[in-house]
Amino acid sequence: MAVLQMHKMNICAMKKNRKKILELLQKKGCLEIQETDNEDSVFMKMNTATQISIFERNAALAENGLEVLDRYCPENKSMFAGLEGKKEIALEEFQNSIDHQQDIMNLVNKILQAQKSMEEKESAIVRCREEIQSLSPWSSLDVPMNYPGTKKTGFFIGSISGTYTQEALTAKIEQLEEMPDSVYAQVITADKFQTYVTVVFLRTQQDQVERALRNFSFNRAPLITSHTPEISVKKRENAIASIQKEIEALRQKLEEYSKRRMEIKEVADYYTVRAEKYRVVGSILQSKHTFFITGFIPEREIEDLRNNLENRFTVMIDVEEPEENENVPVLLSNNKTAGAVEGVVTSFGYPTKHEIDPTAITAFFYYFFFGIMLSDAAYGLLMFLGCLWALKKYPNMSEGMQKSLRMFKNCGLSTLVWGILFGGYFGDAITVIGHTFFGVDIVVPAVWFAPIDKPMEMLIYCMIFGIVHLFVGLGIKGYMMLRQKDMASFVCDVLFWYVFLIGLILMLIPTSIFGSLLGTIIVFPQWANLLAKIMTIGGMAGILLTGGRRAKNLFKRLLLGAYSLYDTTSWLSDLLSYSRLLALGLATGVIAQVINTMAAMGGKSVVGVIMFIIVFIIGHVFNMAINLLGAYVHTNRLQYVEFFGKFFEGGSREFQPFKENTKYVNVKEN
Repeated sequence: MAVLQMHKMNICAMKKNRKKILELLQKKGCLEIQETDNEDSVFMKMNTATQISIFERNAALAENGLEVLDRYCPENKSMFAGLEGKKEIALEEFQNSIDHQQDIMNLVNKILQAQKSMEEKESAIVRCREEIQSLSPWSSLDVPMNYPGTKKTGFFIGSISGTYTQEALTAKIEQLEEMPDSVYAQVITADKFQTYVTVVFLRTQQDQVERALRNFSFNRAPLITSHTPEISVKKRENAIASIQKEIEALRQKLEEYSKRRMEIKEVADYYTVRAEKYRVVGSILQSKHTFFITGFIPEREIEDLRNNLENRFTVMIDVEEPEENENVPVLLSNNKTAGAVEGVVTSFGYPTKHEIDPTAITAFFYYFFFGIMLSDAAYGLLMFLGCLWALKKYPNMSEGMQKSLRMFKNCGLSTLVWGILFGGYFGDAITVIGHTFFGVDIVVPAVWFAPIDKPMEMLIYCMIFGIVHLFVGLGIKGYMMLRQKDMASFVCDVLFWYVFLIGLILMLIPTSIFGSLLGTIIVFPQWANLLAKIMTIGGMAGILLTGGRRAKNLFKRLLLGAYSLYDTTSWLSDLLSYSRLLALGLATGVIAQVINTMAAMGGKSVVGVIMFIIVFIIGHVFNMAINLLGAYVHTNRLQYVEFFGKFFEGGSREFQPFKENTKYVNVKEN
């Protein structure tokens, strides 16, 4: 477990080699380049905003083209496609796409134009369908919708609110005071909300008719066509069919374009990398003939990078220690077993320069507690094999996904071990299957003991595991104080607490409360009881007198010491939190047993076997999923709240080197 030592590297080189040097740095991905503000009359920054904008725009266009292809011509992906990661391609293939980038971008423009055309045509279809819907009530009308009438008569087409029959409409028209007697209204059709009508009147009475109809909530038809409704509907249906053929032709073009999807991905990555490169170019200082780069680099990478640069270019390289107040990035270095838990640690925070990397210790307890919480050998074996298969099957998956799967693989192995110790194999599935279908009693005994049978004993062990976990956390705090040569803080904030807590535990063990949990009373010799009291009182006095040692006033110092002593309640609540190890372990086993009992209710029959298989699979999949989630959440909680709370603050930032941050491909050089 280690936080890699960071150094500051300064590079000065000829400007003619800038492109190749930056490409080398980007390939190596080991230097976090810092932006410098010390401009003067010689060294200045270059304005690269235009170049960055061009590359970012092209990358965005390529991404948009890929989104269009994914929408209309989706790739056939397996359910595990998310594990595949970036595709590895040869440098020659990548270079070929770069050489033909203009051709590929023209293809992207064609894709976007096809999408725009398809969207316009789809909107036209929607519009035609809306018009067909508007015309449908008028389907029985045998004159065009824009029919004006004759020389002496006018003709209105519209609707009125409410549902009317022909008789009811005629009667209503006759009752309108302003309506002339010569007006004739005919019902075309009606629905729940309105009636569609035509109105014939004398042209000389048009103004009077319009006023009367307005008072009758008459609305003109919204769509006026030069054909009868029936012909208009057919024209629009034909238009829809024609547009759909055009859309299908465009879709086929997109299908053809999609064969070059990988080229578009490669170009998108190329533009992304180029934009990042020009972002760096704009952040470094440059003169007429030279340029200057400064940044952070892990100690283990210094010699390799120095040799690569000095063997290929004329450069001046200076490596120095970062200043005390500099915001130095953090890079963790752990083996695969411990490194799988780095994501858990970094989610809480990166250790500061005064802290250690707790990943390895965290990993041990993480796997330990996770296994206890899930505690079924069959579940653990399934987790282990599933994660192992995925890791072997998809070697190119992202680093973060690899770490997560390795973590759950190790958690599965721990669960397998604890399941064997506790005797859980899909709960009591072996016993139930043997008794139900074969008439024999098969019992696979626990190698250690079954928590379901001895919950109090398991609770005692959980408390012991919790004490060890908390004491290790306090020990790490003490180690960091010793490393900083802060002996006073080590004695006052660590040693006194160890003495006090150990003495308190030794005093509680012989009590009846502890004895009722354990099932037996433990009796210490007189000297051990006396030692426990001395340690408790001595530790308490030490905390009381030194907890507020930084205060100058004696009374205030004692008050602060008493407040520090109040942290005993925090230790007690932290310790009780480890009862969740028992709770989740019991939940897994009890639910598994209930599922097995329900599955066996069909008895020894064909129907019973089918019922058993269905209930068994569904039930245990659910039980495994819900308890796996519970184990994950509560194991994280024990690390974040109880363990890290004793020593770990975090607050540093992640090391982010200048590298090729591609999204789709990894370029493999020969």
